[in-house]
Amino acid sequence: MNPTGISVAAVGFLYQLAEEEAAQLRRQIDDRRARMRRRTLRRRAILSCLSESHDQSSSQLYTQLNTTVPILAVFFSGGDLKPGFRLSRESFNRLLALLPRQKDHGWSHEVEVLVTVYWLACGASYRVTADIFGMPLSTVCRTVHGVVEEMMAILHRVIHFPKAEEMEEVGAGFARLAGHEAFRCAAGAIDGCHIRVLPPAEQKKSYFNRKLFTSIILQGICDGNGQFIDIYVGNPGSVHDALVLRRSTFYREALYPPTGYFLLGDGGYPCLQRPVAIMTPYRHPVAGNVEARYNRHHARGRNIVERSFGILKTRWRAIFLRSLEIQSLFAPKVVGACCILHNICMAAGDILMEEEEEEEEEEEEEDGPGDPVEAEERDLSGTASRERLAAQVSAPAGLHICLGEHDYI
Repeated sequence: MNPTGISVAAVGFLYQLAEEEAAQLRRQIDDRRARMRRRTLRRRAILSCLSESHDQSSSQLYTQLNTTVPILAVFFSGGDLKPGFRLSRESFNRLLALLPRQKDHGWSHEVEVLVTVYWLACGASYRVTADIFGMPLSTVCRTVHGVVEEMMAILHRVIHFPKAEEMEEVGAGFARLAGHEAFRCAAGAIDGCHIRVLPPAEQKKSYFNRKLFTSIILQGICDGNGQFIDIYVGNPGSVHDALVLRRSTFYREALYPPTGYFLLGDGGYPCLQRPVAIMTPYRHPVAGNVEARYNRHHARGRNIVERSFGILKTRWRAIFLRSLEIQSLFAPKVVGACCILHNICMAAGDILMEEEEEEEEEEEEEDGPGDPVEAEERDLSGTASRERLAAQVSAPAGLHICLGEHDYI
């Protein structure tokens, strides 16, 4: 007898009913999970579409040019670049050909170079440049720094000493400039100029030059065509020309000029024979006609470097004639980029005639270096070589050829 009073048939029925309810519950759970899975997939698909749409709009916002912007319309229509960019289209194309092309995204390389050249030419702030080109401010800042670094990477391809086989032509150029064959052994003209900067506050005193404004110094050597063959930039404005010379690589390593040649420098430099040969003018008052005649021819030959600085300042007036409001470590690179562009433009025949500056730089004193290193520099004096050169200049026509075999410059 069943003690619970429930028959076997009833137990089986209840068990079957429980199984059906459990199966139905499992189906409901599976259906719910399937609906949730489909909902999740739909949500992901929607988010993906929205993300792609945002990326495309962002890409268009940051990399799509508005060629109706006036400054870009001039470029893309083939117009004259000089009014806005201070160089010709040929010079710009030569620059593009020299710079490395490693970009495969973002703004085109030519647009980035265009922005940088405009920034150099106009001296506009990053914000103003961004407004003019219709570009984000951060992009302009990054672009200018990047292109200037690219230009510094090609420095030695554009600014370099002449090869041995070119020296005769270089000397002939200075003989023409000086108006005398005695200067056929001149291999370059050296000088320095000051570039206004806003210096670091903690070092401001050392950046004040003798004209009482803060600057860094550009030392340049140019050939007879007015192209730079060496630059050294970055010393604070208080440093004397003679000390800048001593710190420069070409002087310390005696890289130039070759044996038998000399550089032409003004009275701010010592008259040297070693480690590099530099011929300077005689100090005033001169002792006689021989020294005066030498000084006149020397000035004609050396003047090419002053003209080069004048053309450089005329083209990049915004850089050279007002304070650079950039980081002090970046300023020498900006000046170097301007010198690179100067050589590219000169090689292309793209010359802007120098203009009279509002603040004309004073002529360097002819009394020589007023610097503590003066005594040491005199130990390396090239006065004997200068006397031989002066004698050649004052010799009767044809006699300087005979004197040449005794000339050990």
